[in-house]
Amino acid sequence: MTIDAPTSLGSITCPSGRLVVADTGYLNLWSGDAPPAVDEVMLSAVDDPALRESIRASVDLAVVGPDAETAARSFNRQPGTWLYDIPGHGVEQLVGVFAEHCQAHGFDAWLERQEPRVAHRERVEHAVWAGGSEFIMNGVPVVAIGGLPTDQEIVVTATSRDYGDIGVRWESVTLRMRSTQPTSTRLLGHVGVDAARLSLIDADGLASWRHEEPIDGLADVAFWGRSVQEAALSFGASLLTHPGEEGVYGWADLPVSEAVDRAVALQEWKQGVAERMIAIDFRPHSHHWQIMAQVRAAKHEAGTIEVGGTRTMCFMTSWGDGLFPVAADHDADGHPVQIRIMLGDSQRQAQLEAMYDRFSLD
Repeated sequence: MTIDAPTSLGSITCPSGRLVVADTGYLNLWSGDAPPAVDEVMLSAVDDPALRESIRASVDLAVVGPDAETAARSFNRQPGTWLYDIPGHGVEQLVGVFAEHCQAHGFDAWLERQEPRVAHRERVEHAVWAGGSEFIMNGVPVVAIGGLPTDQEIVVTATSRDYGDIGVRWESVTLRMRSTQPTSTRLLGHVGVDAARLSLIDADGLASWRHEEPIDGLADVAFWGRSVQEAALSFGASLLTHPGEEGVYGWADLPVSEAVDRAVALQEWKQGVAERMIAIDFRPHSHHWQIMAQVRAAKHEAGTIEVGGTRTMCFMTSWGDGLFPVAADHDADGHPVQIRIMLGDSQRQAQLEAMYDRFSLD
């Protein structure tokens, strides 16, 4: 199987010099400079009330002491000297397990609870200080790296490969920052994807990201599926005209309250008869909506928008969900030349999923 020539996906800007690589669907969880808050919508899917309260009571722990770095590396639960998003019920156990680990190896180190909890923007700085690394955001691995050029566009390309029975998929996505030749590679970590897409965004630009709040007070409602014609006739809906919306019906540019009413009515209509099969998408005119409209319309499923004075990119992984390695290539002087997100080789996904074991309390 040969790798195709690079395809241009566009370019981004990174005025802060700090890049965040994250699942686009989880950008609504970003706390900025504030302590992290639990997503109550996601938490509503947890059936156990005690577990819900434990997640709400999550804490962040720092590894401290003369041997902190060595002990944290040996313990190998999360990168660096931080343990983020530890559910309340597991804190005492984790502190005890770490103490036993240090005693067994002769390390002079211990865990300290952080009050207030460590904000996501501060976690980026911790990752940058470590040379770029993975960190946890509400339980999901995110990658951050510093040293990006602050005053120029950064070109993003992707290479694809024909994987036979499963077709052509992305092999890797590359952010090229310098023209010098790379002489070394460092694995930064793995980014977790649960919504089939990734964002490349400046750490300070994220402070302006509006995930679900409409920028103009408007929203769209879209629906499609086996019963789409019946639903369109019942509600007087028309085909949407946005590129990439072939076969999708609904309404565009509605006041939010009206869009909510129509989405709820569609959902009630669907649930009224078991055989009715449609998917319904409520789309407030947020940054998320803006960039996803571009992704749906683009040949290579990638889009860029301006957020907080920065240009950010979203692209579909082509593999769906998973854990994907992110590496930085450096030149002989130690400057980052390029960042690579390695999407290909689905055979390794099962191995990567085992990495979640690092975050367990067992």
